Amino acid sequence: MVGPARHQFVLFGSSIVEYSYHSDGWGATLADLYSRQADIMLRGYGGWNSRIGLKVLEQVFPKDAAVQPSLVVVNFGGNDSVDPNFDGFDFHVPLSDYVENMKKIAIHLKSLSENTRIIFLTTPPVHEEQVRENFDRLGIKSGRTNELTRVYSEACVQLCNEMGIKVINLWTAIQKAKDWRTTCFSDGMHLSSEGSKIVVKEILKVLKEADWEPSLHFMSMMPEYVEYSPRPADGTITLDKIRKIFNRNSHWEI
Repeated sequence: MVGPARHQFVLFGSSIVEYSYHSDGWGATLADLYSRQADIMLRGYGGWNSRIGLKVLEQVFPKDAAVQPSLVVVNFGGNDSVDPNFDGFDFHVPLSDYVENMKKIAIHLKSLSENTRIIFLTTPPVHEEQVRENFDRLGIKSGRTNELTRVYSEACVQLCNEMGIKVINLWTAIQKAKDWRTTCFSDGMHLSSEGSKIVVKEILKVLKEADWEPSLHFMSMMPEYVEYSPRPADGTITLDKIRKIFNRNSHWEI
C-alpha cells in the first residue's frame, strides 16, 4: 500500500457499481472529487445479487483488516428484482430473502469500526421499452420492470430506516429528472452520465447533512499535503482559502 494512509471509501455492489468507473460515471466523479482526500475503491461485480454479495462479504470486508473503510456505499437490488421466470440466469432473489441479505450486509459493515459510515443505494428505475429492445436482440426476455424495482427499492428504504442507516432512494430520485427514461440510462437499466450526476449529487447531499465526525463531504476535508502547497500572500492556510484557491470542483457543493 502506498502512503500516507487516507480515508477509504468502498463502493460495493453489482453492475451499477462496476460501471460507475466508466467515463463520467458516478464512481469516477467521486474519485475526481476526492483525489487529494480519499481513495475511492471499487468492488462492483456485474450480474451479482445480494445473495452473492453476502457470500463474499467477509472476504471484501475482513474484520481483522489493519485499516477499515471510512465509508461504504452499497447497491444491490437490480438483479434481485428480476422476474423469477427470467430466461437463462439465476438473478432473482425473493423479496424477503433480499431484505434479510441486506440486513446481514449492514450488520457486518457496522461491526467493522465505530467510524465506518454506510450509505445504501436502492436499485434505480428502468426504462422498460429500451431494456426489452436490447434483450430482444439476444433472443432473451428482459424480466425487468419498473414495478419490481419499486418494490425492492421501498423494501430497502424501510430496512435502512429501521436500522438507522443512510439510504438514497434512486428509484425516486432519478424519476424526478426531466425525460429520465431517455437521458439517465445507457441501455435502459445502467446509468448514463446524466444518471450518474444524480447519484453523485444525492451522495454529496447525504455526506453534507450527516452529523458524522469527521465530516466526509469533500468540501469539509483538508486536501492531502496542503502544507506543501503554495501559500497565500499572508502566509496562512485555512480550509476556506484552500477551497477557493485549489478546489476545481466547487460546482458540486450542495
